[in-house]
Amino acid sequence: MSRARIWQSMMGSFALVAIATTAAPALAQDDSEARVRKLEAEVRALQRRVFPGGSGRFFEPEITGSQAVTTNRATPSTTAVTDILARLDALEVSLQSLTAQTEENSNSLRELNTRLAALEVTSGAAMAEGSATPAPAASQTNLAAMTGGASNAASTPAPTAQTPAQPAGPSADRLAAVQQIAKPQTDDAGDDEYSYGFRLWDAGFYPEAQQQLSLFVEKYPNHPRTTYGRNLLGRAYLDDGKPREAAPWFLQNYQSDKTALRAPDSLLFLGESMIALGDTSRACIALAEFGETYPALAAGRLSDRYQANLGKVDCN
Repeated sequence: MSRARIWQSMMGSFALVAIATTAAPALAQDDSEARVRKLEAEVRALQRRVFPGGSGRFFEPEITGSQAVTTNRATPSTTAVTDILARLDALEVSLQSLTAQTEENSNSLRELNTRLAALEVTSGAAMAEGSATPAPAASQTNLAAMTGGASNAASTPAPTAQTPAQPAGPSADRLAAVQQIAKPQTDDAGDDEYSYGFRLWDAGFYPEAQQQLSLFVEKYPNHPRTTYGRNLLGRAYLDDGKPREAAPWFLQNYQSDKTALRAPDSLLFLGESMIALGDTSRACIALAEFGETYPALAAGRLSDRYQANLGKVDCN
């Protein structure tokens, strides 16, 4: 082989080696570039999931994950507190409005009650002026029924303080006997008037006692002894054989004040007056009300008289 051909053969071998040597780095560079691009794509995808809505650029976070959670939770907590405060303010305004309305309603009710009380007082006064007999209370239904009707004895015109007619021509002996009854003289003029009427009644001078006690109840309507005076005035008529005149005084004394000291006695004597008049029905009403209203007295101080009156009538 000639030297020229040997040289050409050597140059061809070198060329093949050079080409092989040059192709290997090129292939390695292309593979690395693909891998880098793949990694960059995966990082961008990861950034989009971790930081959604971002610009796609990666920034190192300035706070840790736990701090981010705390910060994200603080915002809605502040919003909830603000909402609660607003609702509390609204509730306070509503409560203030309700309180004001309640106070107005309470004031209106008090005014209505005051006006009703005034009307009741005015009405009671007008009825008292129209009739001397006190209007029966709402709780005295039985007694109101007893006094109803114009033909019964209890509907006799109301008692007045007029001087009853004196027997014509009292004898000198009677006048002298009456003069023997001394009239008390103490610091209580009202009590003196009543005591004098009691002494006349106790001595059996019923017409004179009627006159004296009528003057007493007319002159001293608010005296502590008035309940005694009206009751004793009814007894003065009853003992004098005049139950029709006695009944209105007993009824008035009971209805004026059921807690008065002689109100129970008057109710019991009212029943006795009805018995004397032969009105069994109304006698039973009065006796029944006495037993219901004063059970202690019906079994105590007035039991004998109560049982005696019950024995005189047949009450169903």
